[in-house]
Amino acid sequence: MVSTYVDDDLALRQLRRRLAAVDVGAADTAAGAGAEGGVADVQGFGPGELAMFDLIPGPVAVVHGPDHRVAYVNGAYTELFGARPAGQKARDALPELDALGLLPLMDQAWRSGRARTAKARRLPGGAGRDPARSSYYTFTCTPVEQYGVLVFGADVTGQVEAAERLRAGEARQRAAAVALQRSLLPQELEQPDDLRVAATYQPGDAEGAVGGDWYDVITLGAGRTALVIGDVMGRGVRAAAVMGQLRTAVRAYARLDLPPHEVLQLLDGLVAEIDASQIATCVYAVHDPNEGRLVYASAGHLPILVRDAEGDVRRAAEPTGPPLGTGGRLHTSGSFPLGPGCSAVLYTDGLVERRDQDIDDGIRELERALAGASGSPQVMCDRLMRSLGVTAGLDGDAAVLVVQRPARTGPDAELFRNAALELHGGTEAAPRARAFASGVLASWRFPAELYDLGVLAAGELVANSLQHGTPPMRLRLRRTDRRLIIEVTDGDDHLPRRRRAGPADETGRGISVVATIASSWGSRRTPGGGKAVWCEFRLPGG
Repeated sequence: MVSTYVDDDLALRQLRRRLAAVDVGAADTAAGAGAEGGVADVQGFGPGELAMFDLIPGPVAVVHGPDHRVAYVNGAYTELFGARPAGQKARDALPELDALGLLPLMDQAWRSGRARTAKARRLPGGAGRDPARSSYYTFTCTPVEQYGVLVFGADVTGQVEAAERLRAGEARQRAAAVALQRSLLPQELEQPDDLRVAATYQPGDAEGAVGGDWYDVITLGAGRTALVIGDVMGRGVRAAAVMGQLRTAVRAYARLDLPPHEVLQLLDGLVAEIDASQIATCVYAVHDPNEGRLVYASAGHLPILVRDAEGDVRRAAEPTGPPLGTGGRLHTSGSFPLGPGCSAVLYTDGLVERRDQDIDDGIRELERALAGASGSPQVMCDRLMRSLGVTAGLDGDAAVLVVQRPARTGPDAELFRNAALELHGGTEAAPRARAFASGVLASWRFPAELYDLGVLAAGELVANSLQHGTPPMRLRLRRTDRRLIIEVTDGDDHLPRRRRAGPADETGRGISVVATIASSWGSRRTPGGGKAVWCEFRLPGG
């Protein structure tokens, strides 16, 4: 292949030198004789000299004048486009070159005195070509001094088809990665009772492929909710696969109801096991409606943005540890209030990072956009994406998770109630707790069956805490529009477990009773060395 192009180039240089001496009038006459392709008796060229151009595998044509008069076409040209119709005059322009849009290119070459090239022109099947297959040619128009323009075509069908196969393969690979990425992301976000949440994900462009951005919302029980967003470094199927493993692990660790920094410590070790060369960033946060705060930890991730009820935006302080997979120092947890009417935004770097912009400038731009955004969480997600110019053409992925704590008023607020009792003394605290629960549940006008179950569960949880826990103790009742939550906290960090009591055992049945009558139950350690034991009852229609 290389030697063919060298010979072609040599032939073109020779032709260009000889054409400079051609008599234009004689060339017109000769072109008519050579109109069928083959050797023309052009003045200044002997038959043997022009015959060498029939050895060139690519089509060659020589034209001159502003009306593109035909002087010569070689055999490859005739084979490619077919013989010129009988009676077609030498002065007629070559219609096939006109159809390929080469006439303006020939004019440019002649006026500028420099060669011009048209790349990969498509020729449909026909004439001397396979009717079922298109071919592609690159045409070079070279000016010849005092004469005209030489047109030479090179078959690039193989290169074009190879490039198309490569693009198709890349498109299939990216489609597979995007499909994997989307399948690993939550198909529908869990919607907590006390929060409104929404998320949006935009994959990167075809060249950048998808990355490892992910997010999740996990209800932990007792009204608490875990929020997570992260970014696995790298692109393609590998990054998406690692992301899927991390998301699954986060959900498993979340069920342990650990503090955010402890969840990140577990994830850090997992990333190192999955791939020692892989790193990821992550924010894990937990919202507790009883405290009205968001407790969070960050592994090298971007800061959470918080907008208060007045519309002021600030960045959450950053108790940031190293990215996951790097080991090193321990992570720590921080917190900030998330009161009624407040919103929080968690996001990945694709939302704020651009090649021509410092990432801190991008965060400031996001702060301005958040200050002016309003509406539902999904509306805010879409507005933030648009404001930051996130489109399918960006280099990297972008994900954003918006969390709102609505300000409830009127009848809606009546569905969300809290009541708490500090438990003092010894065994006499149990009847006081049952009386308190009875009065609260009666005032909330629950159905008789739910009322009875609630009083029974409160009594069993309090009795368990009095027997196995230490002060301070508290009974907390909470209702939402979908469930009744009963929770008892004490100062001992030993978590209860459900066990089967023997026939002669006088204790050990309280947790089993609660687990049997409640929709769900659980326990967790609390800051300061204590624990909380809780159960939930779903309300009718909840």
